[in-house]
Amino acid sequence: MSFTIRNESVKASNQFVWFKKWIIERQVYKYLTRDSGMSQSKLQCLFRAYLKEAPTVAIRSKKKVHLLIDGSYFTNKLCLILYYDHDIRYVQLYRETNQEKYREIKEDLENLKELGVEVYSVTCDGHKAILKAVRKAFPDVYLQRCLVHVKRQVKNYLSQHPKLPQSRALLQIAAQITAIKTHEQRNEWLKLFYDFYTANESFINAQSKQETTGRYWYTHKNLHAACSLLMAALPNMFCYLDDAEIPYTTNRLESYFSHLKEKLTLHRGLRFEAKKNFIKWYLHFKNNQSK
Repeated sequence: MSFTIRNESVKASNQFVWFKKWIIERQVYKYLTRDSGMSQSKLQCLFRAYLKEAPTVAIRSKKKVHLLIDGSYFTNKLCLILYYDHDIRYVQLYRETNQEKYREIKEDLENLKELGVEVYSVTCDGHKAILKAVRKAFPDVYLQRCLVHVKRQVKNYLSQHPKLPQSRALLQIAAQITAIKTHEQRNEWLKLFYDFYTANESFINAQSKQETTGRYWYTHKNLHAACSLLMAALPNMFCYLDDAEIPYTTNRLESYFSHLKEKLTLHRGLRFEAKKNFIKWYLHFKNNQSK
């Protein structure tokens, strides 16, 4: 009897290997059936059984955590928010929801605090809900804006080849953000931006009136929006210069999301609940890789 139990245990373990490959690697049924010796219908039945439930995430690090927070959207209006420990490359917490909401993010951060996680810094893309939640839950942490997001958003506002000379000048200024490595370079950049803004302030803030409604809007709205973005981000753009361990981008999370979406694309056709559990298994396997 004990031999039979052990044999079944080994069999289940061997089958689980193929599920892991299906989740985490670029493995489709064509190759899995070839390598496992199991039929596609058998594998599909096995994987459906695994996707009916999913493992939970355990807290691993609690001291001086440098947290990356970002959300990404999937089909069926699914939004996945990750709370990622930059130092150990580990998802400490996640939430599956429909959008980035202040109350939910605040609740998640407060749960981390109750679990004894000492958040030292938070790096995020500047989403208002995230900024507000961090300031409420962890008012004393370093709050770092992702410089790549700031740079990219300025470019989105101005376009890659803006027509206005003021917009071209601002685009060049913003392009330098990610190259700032010292306090001296920061001061030089701040002066560059300040000089640009003071020289063009009236042009940037010029307004036009719509005759039919009597309402005013910014004549050069994209230029104004880009400047407003930079000014709002300034207080939280250069925390990493005071502590080199603070990450100044969320690029690692963007890569994480891209890899996950690639895997889901390979396995189209999953039902919504199965897709959510697929994501949880993916997080589980990725976390185990970081040990």
